[in-house]
Amino acid sequence: MEKNKMYENQSTMTLKKSTWEIKVLRAVKQLIYFGWGQALSCLFPVVIFASLALTQIFPLPFLPRYDWLLVICLLMQIVMVRAGLETKDELKVITLFHIIGLALELFKVHMGSWAYPDEGYSKIFGVPLYSGFMYASVASYLCQAWRRLKVNLVDWPPFLAVVPLAAAIYLNFFMHHYWIDIRWILSGLVIIVFWRAWVTYEVNQVRYRMPLALSFVLIGFFIWIAENIATFFGAWEYPNQAEAWSLVHLGKVSSWLLLVIVSFLIVATLKLYKEKLPQKSIDEPKQ
Repeated sequence: MEKNKMYENQSTMTLKKSTWEIKVLRAVKQLIYFGWGQALSCLFPVVIFASLALTQIFPLPFLPRYDWLLVICLLMQIVMVRAGLETKDELKVITLFHIIGLALELFKVHMGSWAYPDEGYSKIFGVPLYSGFMYASVASYLCQAWRRLKVNLVDWPPFLAVVPLAAAIYLNFFMHHYWIDIRWILSGLVIIVFWRAWVTYEVNQVRYRMPLALSFVLIGFFIWIAENIATFFGAWEYPNQAEAWSLVHLGKVSSWLLLVIVSFLIVATLKLYKEKLPQKSIDEPKQ
């Protein structure tokens, strides 16, 4: 009798261990699938960072570094569209972000927030044109991840709440130089407006969901890490980095968080608008 109980206990423990191992393996497998999807979505940003690193280590002939970076970004954009990695509609969104980012760069450099110290033929008022592609790469990632992960929005707030909030966040990047900085007020409004909003996404035919506010924080944090890498390789420099490189102040996470929110709101609004159009007008990319 006791042997039977011991056998049953051992069987139960073995079963629990086996179940736990299956769950761990499944989680690791899903994480790998998710990581691969993220890596493919980050193709444009990866090329930019690789170019920043390589041109810093191995100076290229004939053109200044900033001009080579512009050429590389343009070629990469052409390749992605021609190869079907981006659709024409996504290219329009990325172009819009390039313009938005370049306008912000021109203002911030003029106000002394940061600088581009190297020479370049493609610099306008101290800002190299390639800098707009760094903002465009964020849009590229969002568009790619949206499509690859089959992102869906749940309880998305109304258009009349989203657009003014996005506009206010963007304008605050300019106005806080002349008026008070209301980023924390805007952050509070974001929490209120998107309190009930969720984002769902698919990994290997399994759907997951996450609070939208959490996704904003995660993307903003990883962009802050990317900013440290970019400044390390001399993409631009802040005043406190003029003598020697140092970590970008952690407070910049709030700035990137708000910029990510603006980016996400623009992409989401355009995606939702596109879904309402006739299907025949939507060009599908190659997989």
